[in-house]
Amino acid sequence: MCGIVSLYNKRQAPVQQETIGAMTRVILHRGPDDDGFHLEDNIALGFRRLSIIDVEGGHQPLFNETRDIWIIGNGEIYNYKELQQWLKECGHVFHTDSDIETILHLYEEVGTDAPKHLRGMFGFTIYDSRNKRLFGARDHFGIKPLYYVETEDSIAVASEIKSLLELQGVKREVNTTGFYHYLTFQYVPDPETMYQGIYRIPPAHSFVIQNDRIQLERYWDVEFKPDESKPFSYFVEGTRSIMLESVDRHRVSEVPRGAFLSSGVDSSSIVAMLRTFENVKTFSVGSDIPGYSELDYARRTAQYLGSEHHELVVNAQRYMDELPRLIWHQDEPVADPSAILLYFVAQMASEHVTVVLSGEGADEFFGGYNIYREPHSLRMFSHMPDWMRSSVRFLAEKLPDQVKGKNFLIRGSKTVEERFFGNALIFSEEIKERVVTEDILHTESYRTPWSVTEEIYKRAQVLDDVTKMQYLDIHTWLRGNILMKADKMTMANSLELRVPFIDTKVFEFAATIPTKYKIANGTTKHVLREAMKDFLPPEIKTRKKLGFPVPTRYWLKNQFYKWAKELIFESKVDHLINKAYVLYMLDEHREGNADYSRKIWTILIFMLWHQIFIEQKHQFGPYVSPSVEIRKKKDSLERIG
Repeated sequence: MCGIVSLYNKRQAPVQQETIGAMTRVILHRGPDDDGFHLEDNIALGFRRLSIIDVEGGHQPLFNETRDIWIIGNGEIYNYKELQQWLKECGHVFHTDSDIETILHLYEEVGTDAPKHLRGMFGFTIYDSRNKRLFGARDHFGIKPLYYVETEDSIAVASEIKSLLELQGVKREVNTTGFYHYLTFQYVPDPETMYQGIYRIPPAHSFVIQNDRIQLERYWDVEFKPDESKPFSYFVEGTRSIMLESVDRHRVSEVPRGAFLSSGVDSSSIVAMLRTFENVKTFSVGSDIPGYSELDYARRTAQYLGSEHHELVVNAQRYMDELPRLIWHQDEPVADPSAILLYFVAQMASEHVTVVLSGEGADEFFGGYNIYREPHSLRMFSHMPDWMRSSVRFLAEKLPDQVKGKNFLIRGSKTVEERFFGNALIFSEEIKERVVTEDILHTESYRTPWSVTEEIYKRAQVLDDVTKMQYLDIHTWLRGNILMKADKMTMANSLELRVPFIDTKVFEFAATIPTKYKIANGTTKHVLREAMKDFLPPEIKTRKKLGFPVPTRYWLKNQFYKWAKELIFESKVDHLINKAYVLYMLDEHREGNADYSRKIWTILIFMLWHQIFIEQKHQFGPYVSPSVEIRKKKDSLERIG
């Protein structure tokens, strides 16, 4: 796991070492073990290394036999041994046992089709001096981040936005389109970011920088192919088999491993399967507010599975003290409160291990979110003609808000495309109009959330409603929220996170499971639960997904109230946000008249991000977590012993 920076000068001038050095140094946390550079002609490659595979020999940039092709890469390739053997048979000579060198020789053999052959998580850049171009790609589901920016002089690609902000000519300006979408989704959907002119390279896309321009191309796509001909038992056995194989693949490393453990079936399953191969260290986090901690369940699960368990309790003060630095690590505002607890559990884990496995992706692939049961509960509306559903909706919207069942009628009268924007719908369009300023609301850059989801739904139009929701979440929620916070919060602690559920082979099998087997028996993820039942304690098999619950609802009424009010007054976002309405929501929430916690938190995180990155009120620089130094000392003592 590492951090990469690639820079192309459009004026064909040499890149200065100071420039690529500054862009690389700011992501020290992604690779505290080593750095490396290659400057040639009008390009530069910069690299920070966290040593995982081929610890002694995997220094980057890596080069081919003739030193005219160079590579820097971030991630892990789980099929690299098979690819390496094939490439050796084709005549390629390897200088290291690094999985990243495998990508280099694969590119020599198959060219820009190389990403199609990779199984794993990755973001990489290859400099091909034969063809005078930079070529690179991001993994299939977006586990590893990759951003790019173009200025008058340069085109740059990097693992984190903060590297791009070090480049001369990159402006610190809010992308108002991204801001509108953030208020809906609690993150900025691909390919936009919260910065004007900075973009994500979308998952399953490669890029070529040549002749002073960057071009992106999709190399793979998500396809659901439900197979109604197979019995339930086939999918249960197949899920168990493919997941055990994936967990085994994800174990590859030359450094200590562990796993995150919450109270649900996803992380518990990963730990249980990992336990069949090796002894496991597990890590859990919770808050000190009753009802907002799953530590008891996690502890009992760890005891049942026989792991060496570690846990941490985080209170409001500790959460608040670390929040500004963690927003700096995120690069962009992501208003998921659990991201901060993820940072703390990663910090604890990094004292003991360098690699952790986690359960992200199971819900999107196997149909786990409770909202996926909604099409079944609303099935009566599917039999109504369009004119009748329109009439129901018209009449329901006229009902007073306190009338029981009003929301059910409104949602039932809408299509899934109209009602589902993913797992987090923070501000409706109606409320958003009260939150943003009039000037901003009527600018040409305003885009409704349908502009994000419409194209995705078009590609999924032949699927049933549940699978449409999965398809949308894979293209929005998974990459924009789940994987974004997972990467940034673990790498902030120089910890590599691996996600065995988010694997191309796992998805290919999960995509064949019919909806009748995913949402069944009064629960979600039915196939996965049955596949894991022999691994897990009975109380875990049917538990709802909670992850790391955070008591922001409680804290905003109490410990966070004064801080929130001060932040609202101090933040220089009056041109974007109607502060009077935000203050109204905060006071209504404190008085218990309404639960505005998610909406308020979304605004506060944006304001804090704005202070850090736009106003530059808080200054942060290259940083390695103290827990990493603790781990290094332990590793050194073990080697001496």
